[in-house]
Amino acid sequence: MLELDKILEKCGDYHRLQAIMLLLFCIINLLSALHYYSQTIISFVPKYWCIDGYTNPTDAYADASRQAGSSCLPQRFAAGIDDDAMTVEMNVSAANLANLSHTCQHFDYELYMGYQSFTSELNWICDRAWQVTLGQAMFFVGSVVGSLLFGFLADSLGRLPILIAANVVAMVGNSLTVFGTTLPTFSFFRFLSGMATDSNFVMMYILVMEYLRPSLRTVGLSICIGFFYCLGSMAAPWIAVLLHTWRGFLLATSAPFAIVPLFYFIVPESVQWLISKQKYDKAVQCLMRVAKINGRTVDESVYTEFIDECKRSQLHTKSGPNLFGLFVTPRLRRNTLILFFKSMVITLCYDAVSRNVQGLGISPFVMFTLSATAILPACILLIVLQDRIGRKAMASMSLLLSGVFISVTGAILFCTDRSGGEKDVLLVVVLSVIGRFGVTVAYNSGAQYATELIPTCVRGQGVAVVHVMGYAFTFFSSYILYTRSFFQPMPEIILGILSLLGAGLCLLLPETLNRTLPTSLEDGENFGKNERWYNFSFLEQRTQSVDVLAANAGSQSIRDNGAAYF
Repeated sequence: MLELDKILEKCGDYHRLQAIMLLLFCIINLLSALHYYSQTIISFVPKYWCIDGYTNPTDAYADASRQAGSSCLPQRFAAGIDDDAMTVEMNVSAANLANLSHTCQHFDYELYMGYQSFTSELNWICDRAWQVTLGQAMFFVGSVVGSLLFGFLADSLGRLPILIAANVVAMVGNSLTVFGTTLPTFSFFRFLSGMATDSNFVMMYILVMEYLRPSLRTVGLSICIGFFYCLGSMAAPWIAVLLHTWRGFLLATSAPFAIVPLFYFIVPESVQWLISKQKYDKAVQCLMRVAKINGRTVDESVYTEFIDECKRSQLHTKSGPNLFGLFVTPRLRRNTLILFFKSMVITLCYDAVSRNVQGLGISPFVMFTLSATAILPACILLIVLQDRIGRKAMASMSLLLSGVFISVTGAILFCTDRSGGEKDVLLVVVLSVIGRFGVTVAYNSGAQYATELIPTCVRGQGVAVVHVMGYAFTFFSSYILYTRSFFQPMPEIILGILSLLGAGLCLLLPETLNRTLPTSLEDGENFGKNERWYNFSFLEQRTQSVDVLAANAGSQSIRDNGAAYF
């Protein structure tokens, strides 16, 4: 039987077409980073102070600097005023005096590098800060709905049209957000934009992986993701600074999505999907197109034999088990629930840590860029260590690293908050970047771990649900960051605890490196049955190496003794 990888080898699995697809995948990574982090960029909150009762904002700022009152209240009255202190300037009107107990209505801002964010333009701060938090949370509600909807459509209509549709939705959602200056419209447009999240990236990932030589998939895809997603993340805040407004940023980062529909004329449809839908003629057309672009000549009989084998295989294929089979037996159910929780924790922490760039004593633009630098080394580390120390060690150790450094950052913020002293900005920044590095490693390794643990018979459904569960949990990301307004280190405390809990639960999962992966639900139940939480692949390899060395030494000793005896 000529398998797909075999026939692709004849058509060319690492040649001109694959180079073009990898280049297009790099573009998708850039666009995905700009789209995903638009959430953070448009909602930066600069330093602000109330100017109610002042004719000169400079006087309000001077009072705010001297007093310890809330930035959400008129500073003259936030700290308290004596009855005798009614020498207040006559520019404080009776209307202002009547509203002293109410939240401030007018603010002045110290904009970061002149950038006007959504929150500063609409004054969605203080008692109105919950509105931007709710609107941002709708982005992740949209990502859950979009992942399910586009996933279903991808199985019905194909990978390529959904790749194009998801990126068009991203462009439309971000562009319409420019007009979303009320809570209902802002929430709806962020929901629409969020629907594209994941599908605008994953579909291209699937197509590139299918057409690329298996031995080069990990390296090729990881380098594209690591370098270009990192580049897009680092560039995002400076595009905003260059254009000065959140509207300009959204329009400038949405416009490049218009090139994605042109992928239709270059990228071939998934052959595996076409075969599964019994569209054999179109599958052959895609393969012939691959061979033509790569300058290969493939005999017609090769295609015929391939299609005949596919037809015979599908003739004997019966409907298999469904997703609910993962919850029937105890060990498989436990592993599945741990994968769900791990995905929730990793995705939530990844999003929150990525966006947690304010309140750390440094410009959020600079902090965002410094934090994004962790993406590339995280991908490189994954390439180097994933197949050396094993999946379980990689997942648990990266989450442990992330949890420890995030927690230490929270402890530093807590101590400085209580003492009223100045925080060590450099130390906080370094710890935050290391925390981002750890959670990025965990995020990138998590998808492969879940793919290998879930039995083949329900792998597609299982991995999709694990992914969706993670995105569903990111709904709480905005609210976790919002807790900083009540207690400075609260986001770090919550994220640190979740990371440490996730690291502990990963130890209960079996190792998949150098194992025969489960194909049936029964295999999944028995997979790693005799393993303990402290069993790691790299320790087993070391033990085996020691045993081999000892055996060789023993054999050599016997030969030496025998030679001496004779």
